[in-house]
Amino acid sequence: MTPGLRVWHGPVSFWAIMDLPRIEKAVREILSAVGEDPEREGLRKTPERVARMYQELFSGLTKDPADHLTTAFTERYDEMVVLRDIPFNSMCEHHLMPFEGQAHVAYLPDGQVVGISKLARVVDDFAQRPQVQERLTSQIADLLMDKAKAKGVAVVIQATHACMTCRGVKKAGSVMVTSAIRGLCRSDARTRSEVMSLLHGDCKC
Repeated sequence: MTPGLRVWHGPVSFWAIMDLPRIEKAVREILSAVGEDPEREGLRKTPERVARMYQELFSGLTKDPADHLTTAFTERYDEMVVLRDIPFNSMCEHHLMPFEGQAHVAYLPDGQVVGISKLARVVDDFAQRPQVQERLTSQIADLLMDKAKAKGVAVVIQATHACMTCRGVKKAGSVMVTSAIRGLCRSDARTRSEVMSLLHGDCKC
């Protein structure tokens, strides 16, 4: 039997077990339901592979993204910090099909900064769980406002969704863009204009 995996469910301190044997059983049932033979050579190990895949793709369920922001560095820096083009992949919770793209994150420090790699780790931890792009965008922005004590935050995500490129409307090449703007990045027009310019790569400085 494949060992289980502890799973963290959102902001609630609740731990459960990722039941890999149960996933394998469910995959075998799906294969049978679509008219396949789970015991034929090419499919015999597919349930085990899918279970391990879910363990990897949903690894963010075992992590609290806030842990990456517990350490900050005091800096007299009050200009925008931007990390663009953070690649990510996630799983749409509506069809359990992947969506992937790039996240662009900016924040306005208030006397302290966080390690730049931590921003990418926050994106990954939120992405590696059943998601929708709108929620993913907001979760990143809200966490940075709360834990990084930022004066303002802006997050823009661009992604393609397999659930609409290879099924349904089948519109290959379609890109979904979402944004979450918080604090001064939202309330101050000049700051908002600056951060959106930086996020979209239009800065001429």
